[in-house]
Amino acid sequence: MRNRKVKMIGFVVLAQVGMLYAARPARAQVAKAQYASMAPVDAYLMADRNAEIALARSGAPASISDAAEVMVLGRNGYTTAAKGTNGFLCIVERGWSAETDDAEFWNPKIRAPICFNPAAARSVADIYLLKTKLVLAGKSKAEIVRGISLALDTKELPVLERGAMCYMMSKQQYLNDVGKNWHPHLMFFMAGDATKSWGADLPGSPVMAAVAPEERVTTFMAWVGDWSDGTAVPTMTH
Repeated sequence: MRNRKVKMIGFVVLAQVGMLYAARPARAQVAKAQYASMAPVDAYLMADRNAEIALARSGAPASISDAAEVMVLGRNGYTTAAKGTNGFLCIVERGWSAETDDAEFWNPKIRAPICFNPAAARSVADIYLLKTKLVLAGKSKAEIVRGISLALDTKELPVLERGAMCYMMSKQQYLNDVGKNWHPHLMFFMAGDATKSWGADLPGSPVMAAVAPEERVTTFMAWVGDWSDGTAVPTMTH
C-alpha cells in the first residue's frame, strides 16, 4: 500500500469489552488489577511471522484477505509483511486498540485479527498504528491520549473516510478474557457520537455501538452467521 508514517490505526477492536464489563463490574476490577501495567514487549509479539500473517488474514474471508496487505507487529511498531492488491489491510490488533481506561488494555493474551476495507485502511487504521508507536515508545496512558488528540487536532491523522468498515470474523480471535472469541462480526465507523443516528442498542436492533471519545469515532457492530472459514456459528443471544 502506501508508505505509512508514524501514524496509527487505533481503537477498533475491543469495543465489546466495555459492554461486557458494564454488566460485570466486579470482574472488571479484577481485570484492572491483573493488567495494571504493560507486560514485557515480548509478551505482545508473535515469534512466528508466518503465523501472524495467517492469523491476520483469518479476519476476513479468503476472497478478501488473500489479496490484502498484511502488517505484523515488531518492537517498534507494525511493518508490511505482505503487499496487497485490493486496498484492504489485515493486521492482528493487541489490547491497546481499546480505550485507555479499558480494564484489559495491557492484556498480552489479546490477539484480534481485523481486515480494514480501503476507506478504513486509509483513515481508521492510522489511529491504531500511531497508538502502537506510542505504546512501544513507553508512553503513559495519559501521554497516549494526548498524542492521539494532538494528531487529530493538527490533521496528522487523516479525516475518517465515508464508508470505512472492517471484518472481524476470525475463529481464532481472542478479544478479551470474558468474551474470548465472542462472535464473528462486521464493524462500521462514523465520526463523533453517532449512536442515535443508527438506532443502535435499541430493543430488537441488531446493531450495537461503542463510542471511543479518545479517537472521536463511533464503532457500529453487526453479527454475521459464519466465521471467515465458512463454518457456521452456533446460535447466540445478546
